[in-house]
Amino acid sequence: MTSKITKALIMIAGILALSVGAGYGLLWANLPQLDGNVVIQGPEQPAHLDRDSLGTAVIRASSRTDAAFALGYAHGQDRFFQMDLLRRNAAGELAELFGEDALAIDKKHRFHQFRKRARLALAQLTDKQRTLLGQYARGVNTALDAQQVRSFEYLLSGTSPAPWQPEDSFLVIYSMYLDLQNGTVEREQVLERLRQAFGPQMTAFVTQTDPLQAALDNSHLPLTQIEIPPLDVPAVSLAAHQPIGEPKVYGSNNWAVTGQLTSSGHAMISNDMHLGLNVPVIWYRAQLNYPDHGQNIQVTGVSLPGTPTIVVGANGKIAWGFTNGYIDTADWVLLDDNTETVQVTETLKTPGNAVEYPVELSADGPVTRIGSARYALSWVAHQPYAVNLDLMALETASSVADGLATTRSTGIPVQNMLITDSQGNAAWRLTGAIPARAAPQQNPVTASAYPATLWEERAEQVPVVENPAHQRLWSANSRVVSAGDDARFGDGGYAIASRAVQIRDKLMARQQFNESDFFQMQLDNEAQFMARWQALLLSQLALHPQHFQDDIRYLKQWQRCACAESVGYTLTRAFRDRLLDTVFAPLQHLLSAEGLSLKPIKDNLEPAIWQLLKEEPASWLPAGEKDWATLLINVYTDAKEALFKRYSPDQKLAELNWGRVNTLAIQHPFAKTMPQLGWLLNMPEIQGFGGRYEPAVQTRAFGASERFVVQPGREDDGILTIPGGQSANPLSPFFRAGFDDYAFHRKTPLLPGNIQYRLTLIPQ
Repeated sequence: MTSKITKALIMIAGILALSVGAGYGLLWANLPQLDGNVVIQGPEQPAHLDRDSLGTAVIRASSRTDAAFALGYAHGQDRFFQMDLLRRNAAGELAELFGEDALAIDKKHRFHQFRKRARLALAQLTDKQRTLLGQYARGVNTALDAQQVRSFEYLLSGTSPAPWQPEDSFLVIYSMYLDLQNGTVEREQVLERLRQAFGPQMTAFVTQTDPLQAALDNSHLPLTQIEIPPLDVPAVSLAAHQPIGEPKVYGSNNWAVTGQLTSSGHAMISNDMHLGLNVPVIWYRAQLNYPDHGQNIQVTGVSLPGTPTIVVGANGKIAWGFTNGYIDTADWVLLDDNTETVQVTETLKTPGNAVEYPVELSADGPVTRIGSARYALSWVAHQPYAVNLDLMALETASSVADGLATTRSTGIPVQNMLITDSQGNAAWRLTGAIPARAAPQQNPVTASAYPATLWEERAEQVPVVENPAHQRLWSANSRVVSAGDDARFGDGGYAIASRAVQIRDKLMARQQFNESDFFQMQLDNEAQFMARWQALLLSQLALHPQHFQDDIRYLKQWQRCACAESVGYTLTRAFRDRLLDTVFAPLQHLLSAEGLSLKPIKDNLEPAIWQLLKEEPASWLPAGEKDWATLLINVYTDAKEALFKRYSPDQKLAELNWGRVNTLAIQHPFAKTMPQLGWLLNMPEIQGFGGRYEPAVQTRAFGASERFVVQPGREDDGILTIPGGQSANPLSPFFRAGFDDYAFHRKTPLLPGNIQYRLTLIPQ
């Protein structure tokens, strides 16, 4: 018997070894060619695709169209599956890869009909831009055709990659619209349902202006306190409340100083766009070298796989970066019974089936129901000017003035663009697709009062701040425009201004800056915003000093930072989150029954919750709570128990340190459903050091997608740190290259290092 078991175990081990060997063999066969010559159809002249030790794509071409072909070739070699997901996400075509489980997402996104819109946008391009986009797609497909074996994602899902189409690049941009602006759409949908159920006083109460404001002109919106509306719905007990859950995380920061505040006289910019982090990371390091009107262009930065442009970068004369603008770019239009609509049928495909999905359309946009009424969605993403390639003009701009002038019609989700130049100038402007309609509303409008033609034109007058008297500029997803311009551009769900306040104050505290100073500011995790929550919690626990002796000690030692060793920060954050969930549970209960949630406005509840804590209205107390003081203690106890259950079954407070609770785990999408692949596909987990309301924003799967600092003209001292490698193949030398610099807060050089590989693309 023993010998049979031994033989069986040996056989199983052999099968496993063969399976692992076969898996490695397939991954190895999928690795792209990095050296030598490739004779292909596409480029007009030979183009070089070099790579350094990080895998940075260094492209040298005789024209911008050949550079686009080579960049497409590099993206196709390293990131095709990521590109495929982005286009399918926007088009509502994920179920073709992932089956029926993805149909809900496909229906949600097919509502916008972005593939049809992408084709229309492609037809409107100039011949030059259409040719460039075609060459980019040709480069992608040439690399795809060169693969000996499909990438492992297709092998595991049993599917095949479809060729890249020029229109797909616009679908990638539409995916960014969904990521960056869909919160505005959902926010106003939620507010309308609350208005229907509780009246306009409730919506005014939950959207009060926050005292924290950091506009560039230091203007303040008035702080008119709204009377607390009585809550005349059944109370929900602590035990029965439905958690709102984590709201959408806001995190991008950028700031700049003019040359008067640097020793070189060059202006300097910092940009750290925060996004959801996956494997592979969203950005792709690239440097493009090509001639333009007699000038040799060298632009270095990050590209977005699926598009042929450098999104954030520097060209020796200027440097630029972005944060999401969050102005109001969407309205829900109330339709009456006489409104004419048409219905189209969309076909959603799965690997073995097809599902018909009806979409109702009106002159004002696609139609849905909110409560008992019909509404059309007017959203700037639906307009023809929402997508184009005009962002590429920054690659050849020679000054701040030039960059501002050539990007007036850029087709991207509206951004806070900061731009600096080697002459010492710095400027901010809202850049991207902004509708001409004035006085945006957070409440629905009627079609007769708000004609669709107001959406069909792009805004001409957009505010600009250039070389301000104090020589400093900043943005962090909160309101940047003046109080006067706020009525014109509206609030699409601004972030709490805590990050902007900290950035502004640190900029004002010094008169000289260098790259290291800016890099350290990107890592700022001082918990200024959470300080009053820590003080509130400490004051409540101090009423029961014996029972909460250890808790009080950790709260007092919290270090006022979202840092790895702080237990007090963990306790404070958990207390705040649970209190919001508990107090606003009746609203969440109503919304969740209809597939909605308070998530899009959860952070906007900050002024309202403090007003409730001050006035302590009895109608807002959860069922079974005798007073607000008792409620606070019970909420804290529940929050701590939930932390223990997840992170410390032995109920040790020391194990609730923030670094453990907020561990950054950057995962491959396949590893989330097949954890056994995590060792191969995921980045190493690292201790969390930032929070939600500090400049160093980080959650378990969200953080700085790049850390970029540069003085244009001094790129040798520039910084570009990215939380992952260039290649999506885990056997590539570039799979995790650069991640350690990110994890341990080291500065990765912006410019490419010594060339390790050279591939020459020779036209056939």
